[in-house]
Amino acid sequence: MKVMKFGGTSVGKPERMKHIAALLQKETEPAIVVLSALSGTTNALVEIGNAIAGGDRHTAQQLINNLTEHYNQFIQELFSKAESLAKAQSIVDEHFEFLNIILKISFSEALSKDILAQGELLSTKIFSAYLEEIGASYALLPALEFMSIDENEEPQIGSIRIKLTQLLNLNKDKRILVTQGYICRNARGEVDNLKRGGSDYSASLIAAAINASVCEIWTDIDGMHNNDPRVVGTTRPVEQLSFEEAAELAYFGAKILHPASIWPAQQYKIPVRLLNTMEPQAKGTLITLEPSGHGVKAVAAKDNIIAIRIKSSRMLLAYGFLRKIFEVFEKYKTSIDMITTSEVAVSLTIDSAEHLEQIIKELEVFGTVTIDREQTIVSVVGYNINETEEIIKKLFGSVKDVPIRMVSYGGSPHNISLLVSADEKVHLLKQLNKGMFGLD
Repeated sequence: MKVMKFGGTSVGKPERMKHIAALLQKETEPAIVVLSALSGTTNALVEIGNAIAGGDRHTAQQLINNLTEHYNQFIQELFSKAESLAKAQSIVDEHFEFLNIILKISFSEALSKDILAQGELLSTKIFSAYLEEIGASYALLPALEFMSIDENEEPQIGSIRIKLTQLLNLNKDKRILVTQGYICRNARGEVDNLKRGGSDYSASLIAAAINASVCEIWTDIDGMHNNDPRVVGTTRPVEQLSFEEAAELAYFGAKILHPASIWPAQQYKIPVRLLNTMEPQAKGTLITLEPSGHGVKAVAAKDNIIAIRIKSSRMLLAYGFLRKIFEVFEKYKTSIDMITTSEVAVSLTIDSAEHLEQIIKELEVFGTVTIDREQTIVSVVGYNINETEEIIKKLFGSVKDVPIRMVSYGGSPHNISLLVSADEKVHLLKQLNKGMFGLD
C-alpha cells in the first residue's frame, strides 16, 4: 500500500479534485490519500479565529460568510448529480453551522484548534462524496481516530500504527482510503494539529506506521528544484536526493516539503517521491537513504532571520559561557540556525521573534547585544560537500558584491550556509545559480 498526499493547490479547484480522482482510479495498488484543506481555507480560518479572539465578531461573521459562499460555489461546480450535490451541501452546512455557533460562545485556545481543523474535514468529506458519485471504491478514515501527539507535541507512532491498522482491517476491500492531513488529537484528547505544513508530516507518519511502499507528496511543481523557481529564471528538478540532503533543503527554505516530514520516512526507510499533480508523468524527485552522488544538488533560502551578536571580552573564554548563552534560548524554546564564535563575540541566528525581547534582556547580562533583522540564510546543499574538492573556491568564486554576514561550514557535511541581508537574497541566488549550476 502507498501513501499519496495532495496539497491545497492540488485540491483547490473542482477540476483539480476531479483530476485527482481520475489519477487515483488508475493506481495499481491501494492508497491512503492524505488531503490538505482547499487552498486559501486555512488562512481564512486563521483570520476567523483571530477576529473572534479579538472580539471582532462582525468581521468574523463576514469572513465566515465569504468562505461559505466559496464552498457553495465549489460544490456546485464539482457535482453533477442532484443527490450527490445535496449530500455535499449538507456537509458544507454542518461545518459552517459549527463556525457560526463558535461566534456565540467564549473563545479559547482549544476552540481555535477546532476552527483550524474545519478545512481538512471539509476537503476530505467533499472529496469522498465525489468518489461516491463516480462509483469509486473508497472509505473515509477520520484522522482524529488514529493520529495523536503526546504532551510534548510529539507524534505517537506506536499508537498511530495500532489504531490505523484496525481501521484498515475494517476496510480491506477498499482501494482508496481518504484521510485528513494536519489534524490530530493531543494528550488531553482535544482536537489539535501538526502545525503549518503538517499534511506532509501526516503523510510521512502514516507511511511509517503502515510500512508503505512509498510516500508520494503531490504538489503543483515537478519535484524539488535546484533553486527557487519563483526567484531565479532557469531551474531544473533534482531527480534524486538522500534524506539528509532533503532535510537540509526543507529546513533551510525549500517550500515544497515540510521540514518535519522527513524524519518518519527516514527512520522507517520509506522512499518519498515529490510529484506534480498537473504533470503526473513528470519524474519528480525521489528521496531515499542513498544519494545520487556527491556535489552540490540545490540551493535554498530561509527568510525572516534575526541575527544576534553578543560581544564580551571579559567572559567569552570563561568556562561554561556558551552553555549559559544556549540556556537562554532553551528557556524560551527558540531554536538556533547558525552560530559562529570569535575571541570576543558570539554571533547566531534565530527564525522567531516571539520571545526576542526577553532573550535580549537575559543576554545583556553577558555582554553587549546587537540585533540585525530582515536577514536571509542561503544554503548550498549536497551530499558530503565538505569533502568535495574545491567546493569553497567555486562557491565564493560565484559570489560577487554581496556582503556575507556569517558563514556556517562544517556543522553538517551536506550544507554550507551564508547569512546575508534579505535585500541581497535574489542577487545571491542568481549568482549561485550561474556559478554552481551554469544556469541563468
